[in-house]
Amino acid sequence: MKARRDVYQAIADPTRRAIISMIADEPHNVNAIAEKFDISRQATSLHIKILTDCGLITIRQEGRDRYCEARLEKLSEVSAWVDQYKQHWESKLDSLENYLQKLKKERYGKPKK
Repeated sequence: MKARRDVYQAIADPTRRAIISMIADEPHNVNAIAEKFDISRQATSLHIKILTDCGLITIRQEGRDRYCEARLEKLSEVSAWVDQYKQHWESKLDSLENYLQKLKKERYGKPKK
């Protein structure tokens, strides 16, 4: 049984992130994508396959051309995961800010109005 790839594997590679950025606003054909990178067409095709397996892009056949279209809604999974840590660090920074204000008051007294 083949392990299912996930969105985190897709965005782990800088080339795949660049492909996602490239097609985020409008679909591009596979050849146009391959021309933008200094890697073989076979390597580009593998990146596109991984992105397809992860559900971040779909491929639409139009005549002899294959167009890659972004499906960015899958990135909401990553956003939600990052947000939980963002809330954690914001809480830590708020605590640090409160502690620094307390130290400042102890050292310099109450601020004058």
